[in-house]
Amino acid sequence: MSWHLSSWYPLLVLLVGLERVAELVVARRNARWSMARGGVMSGQGHYPWMVVLHTGLLAGCLLEAGLADRPFVPALGWPMVVLVVAAQGLRWWCITSLGPQWNTQVIVVPGLTLVERGPYRLRWLRHPNYVAVAVEGAALPLVHSAWVTALVFTVLNAALMVVRIRCENDALASLAAAPPVTTSLTAPSTALSTGAGTRPSKDAPVTDAPPGAGGTPT
Repeated sequence: MSWHLSSWYPLLVLLVGLERVAELVVARRNARWSMARGGVMSGQGHYPWMVVLHTGLLAGCLLEAGLADRPFVPALGWPMVVLVVAAQGLRWWCITSLGPQWNTQVIVVPGLTLVERGPYRLRWLRHPNYVAVAVEGAALPLVHSAWVTALVFTVLNAALMVVRIRCENDALASLAAAPPVTTSLTAPSTALSTGAGTRPSKDAPVTDAPPGAGGTPT
């Protein structure tokens, strides 16, 4: 085996890894905010697998590209770099739009209003943060033609998202079944605090909001 890798590609992967760390810092801060307001966390069973999957993505990018001698093909690589950057932009648009209600874990906070700003104004885009995860997970390996890593991540992430979205729907259903909670909070957010940035159903109580990351690390 040989190790042939563009000198800048490890830096790109490192920057994505540092972005994951930043997500975790924000998520932990937001989790404290949510739990202090009566938030209920769910989905702890699948969360460690999300961490493993996203860590494996970063490792797979470097190992496959380097050890399998995957070339950097400009016609493929540069468009993939653009998609990686765009994915980061969409992810942080989600994070800033949800404010303290964004999280990498599923936390239901009763008594908060529905987010109607940022990407959540787009009715056709139900899971904007998961779109960012899927695009990044395919594009980052393909920057250096690591197609096996891109394929494996895409398949495993799709399976994990089925579990994740089901968990979020169950969390929202439990919120809808609970008695209304009176709160003095007026800051707009979402009934589900999650890295998904899932838009709650209009049937969910809005009396009171993303895999890594997110996310995730999403």
